[in-house]
Amino acid sequence: MEFNLIITGVGGQGGLTLSRIVGNAAMKEGYNVRIGETLGMSQRYGSVLSYLRFGDVHSPLIEEGEADLVLALEPAEALRNARFLSKKSYAIVNAYPIHTATTLVGKEKYPDVEEIKEALSKICPTEVRDFQSEADKINPRTLGVLMLGYACGKGLIPLKKESIEEGIKETLKPKLWEINIRALERGIELAKE
Repeated sequence: MEFNLIITGVGGQGGLTLSRIVGNAAMKEGYNVRIGETLGMSQRYGSVLSYLRFGDVHSPLIEEGEADLVLALEPAEALRNARFLSKKSYAIVNAYPIHTATTLVGKEKYPDVEEIKEALSKICPTEVRDFQSEADKINPRTLGVLMLGYACGKGLIPLKKESIEEGIKETLKPKLWEINIRALERGIELAKE
């Protein structure tokens, strides 16, 4: 068994922390885990991409078209990383856009979120929703964990909820455990609504 997860977003959204939570959860279940990262200007809303593989894996990089799941914390980043998707993939995309300096000053046009959804849906099943608004009700910084809970609730990631909770506790400071476990549970609830 091997599972290939792409986590993509922009600097400051917590994508790298999320990859460590998932990696720790997978290790709790006895999987071999490999994580690779590609960082843009992460302090300035640049692209951040995490490759996370677990199971019978030896390399951290995921080949194009080989992602089982993409968790996109930012919609344009989902489109930018569509090359990892194929018919076997599933994409969960946060609909809340984060504009870059070039889109804010009008040098580039930010794509319409519906256009992004349409383009990704031609490749694989895709869900686009405003996960950020849900996370904001708990704590804005819980976005990734909430989306992970959603994937868990949909049965899209082969990890137990208890393992993910352990991954949260192993990765984050104790004062952040409660709100992140709440976000995980909220994501699972959203998946079942």
